[in-house]
Amino acid sequence: MAQTSPQAPQQPTAGAAPEQGATPTLSGPDGVTVPIEIKEPPVIAPDRVVIQVGGVKLTAGQFSQILEAYPDNQKVFVNGPGRQQFIDQIVRVMLLSEEGQRRKLTETDTYKNQLWFSAAGILAAHTDLDIRQKVRGDEALLRAYYEAHKGEYEQVQASHILIRMQGSGISVAPGEKDLTAEEALAKAQEIRKKIVDGASFADIARVDSNDMGTSAKGGDLGFLRHGQTVPTFEEALFALKVGDLSEPVKTPFGYHLIKVTDRKPTRTFEELRPELEKAVENEATRKFLADLKAKAKIVIDPEFSETTKALVGIK
Repeated sequence: MAQTSPQAPQQPTAGAAPEQGATPTLSGPDGVTVPIEIKEPPVIAPDRVVIQVGGVKLTAGQFSQILEAYPDNQKVFVNGPGRQQFIDQIVRVMLLSEEGQRRKLTETDTYKNQLWFSAAGILAAHTDLDIRQKVRGDEALLRAYYEAHKGEYEQVQASHILIRMQGSGISVAPGEKDLTAEEALAKAQEIRKKIVDGASFADIARVDSNDMGTSAKGGDLGFLRHGQTVPTFEEALFALKVGDLSEPVKTPFGYHLIKVTDRKPTRTFEELRPELEKAVENEATRKFLADLKAKAKIVIDPEFSETTKALVGIK
């Protein structure tokens, strides 16, 4: 029987790991990059010992369970070109772990506290997964969530003109005046009047909008969904009908003029199913955690919190 496996190592050194869905590649000494064919690892009995370092043995089943803690793209990498790299890393951890035990580092308070928190983190992740699995596949819950939230999946295509004001996170363009909030509002109102009188929204956006990311496109923001913009902008945006032009809308960036150019109706239940499943699971864990917090006694020393902020220069 294999002994208890060592603590899972940190994630494989990134960089070499491909993004999920991407084709992995390898760069040769001549600089040419070629795709790598990923082959599934051989099927090995879960109780077979596949790694042994000193007196510690690791079975194929334990190896798979360790790998479960990693994101899907890392699993693909480990089961492909990164397999030997991951094995080498596990061997390194096992060697240093045994050496740490010989040096009695397991008896230090630092080790004990870090081990406790690491174990708590792993258990918390397993608990979160268990909560999600309890609601997974509940068709009635999915459909109820869809009916309650389908308006949030509506998409609106819009353009905007931003007039920057003092305090904005956007830098002042060279040679441009740093407008006060009152001056920015007055300019936005003046521009709105020009557009109402027949001036081209897109042409004005190219000249006067301080949003450098959209001004060259006539202010076009593309299609937006709920939750993608700051609250005041979103509220004004979704209240507009196609063709409507907003009054100046204030956000932390300045004053915006918003024009809605198109709307996409909410997608069907089946079209949204993957997003709904994720949202329902997230909502289940959020509610469960909120309930736990409400029942638990949680005390945080305010002086300790302030000291922590001071250490990192937060005021």
